[in-house]
Amino acid sequence: MKPWVLGLTGGIGSGKSAVVEEFGRLGVHWVDADQAARWVVEPGRPALRAIAERFGDCILTPDGSLDRAALRELVFREPAQRQWLEGLLHPLIRQEVAEHLARASSPYAIMVSPLLVESGQYRQVDRVLVVDVPEALQLQRAARRDQSSEAQIRAIVKAQASREERLRHADDVLVNDRDLAWLSAEVKRLHNFYLTLRGGRE
Repeated sequence: MKPWVLGLTGGIGSGKSAVVEEFGRLGVHWVDADQAARWVVEPGRPALRAIAERFGDCILTPDGSLDRAALRELVFREPAQRQWLEGLLHPLIRQEVAEHLARASSPYAIMVSPLLVESGQYRQVDRVLVVDVPEALQLQRAARRDQSSEAQIRAIVKAQASREERLRHADDVLVNDRDLAWLSAEVKRLHNFYLTLRGGRE
């Protein structure tokens, strides 16, 4: 039987990686749309050529790979450029993710995506789990992890779906504001529940 797909999302700094790693320890196959996004723009892939043609070599590092920070700077300033970039990358990322999910052997598989709601990817999954966290903690974690300024992080938060919008699409919500032991127990509880579902539905 083909595994059903759980979409896992949450804002920047919500702890999506920690959550999905816990599911991974329980033997659940998962794929990260962000990793797929990195893979589709590796040197030698058509997407990177198209991006360099549009924005120039200023978005390339000396070794010919994508300079993410430079590209982010350009597209955050201009919504039209961001739309062009998303139009190029989303179908490629979707295909990449689908190929990974097709190889899953667990009863359900997880697609992790920070933009699950914004990109419409939630339509490709059977169920949505939102990792939620109070905004103050979100900013603190993201700043610590990315060494970014609070202003940069707020800009990213603003570009992502609002918390309300994400929660509106949620079938399940995991509030990740405690320690790892608690998180581990919570993931185990959800996992046992997910094993009882057919096609992601109760």
